[in-house]
Amino acid sequence: MIKNVIFDMGNVLLSYDPDVCLRLFVEKEEDREIIKRELFNGSEWAEGDLGLLTDEERFDGVSRRVPERLHGELKKCAVDWTICMKPVPGVKEFLSYVKERGYKIFVLSNASNSFYDYFPDFMPLDYFDGTVVSCDIHMVKPDIRIYKYLLEKYGLKAEECFFMDDMAANVEAAKEAGLNGAVFKGDFEEMKGLIG
Repeated sequence: MIKNVIFDMGNVLLSYDPDVCLRLFVEKEEDREIIKRELFNGSEWAEGDLGLLTDEERFDGVSRRVPERLHGELKKCAVDWTICMKPVPGVKEFLSYVKERGYKIFVLSNASNSFYDYFPDFMPLDYFDGTVVSCDIHMVKPDIRIYKYLLEKYGLKAEECFFMDDMAANVEAAKEAGLNGAVFKGDFEEMKGLIG
């Protein structure tokens, strides 16, 4: 029986769309492509999620691969990218639905240190029964150890947990760790049917 619902953050709780800040801060389309490739898809992004770099420190590494004329726009994207983090439509209602039915709720997110700046604007951390952020423990999904860490930290039984993530690889890893789960594709009604 499911007793705990575990949420990924990006594109489950909050919409993550780097194109929002790229369109806002970068004038030319070809420059947006450069910054998207080097910042959001570069190694520094993963290092931030691992807690090895802050958002501000990401700029230093990426700036070495980006033309100097773009450094101003790159800096805005590196520091202010969180403007794209808006609640997924229907998520607050779904969280209320889950809580009202007695499930405990948790967040398991790959995120950098800035999580603690923008996430509380969406929902206070103490609204959740527990939170594990990758930068704090230097592990990222789909590393199976991060799921086991969450289970151990909060004394949860894997078979009593349901995990929602927008990335199939992360859900598969959760299942390998013994959790139930499904890929979230924007349909909270589908999730209601799966958790029971």
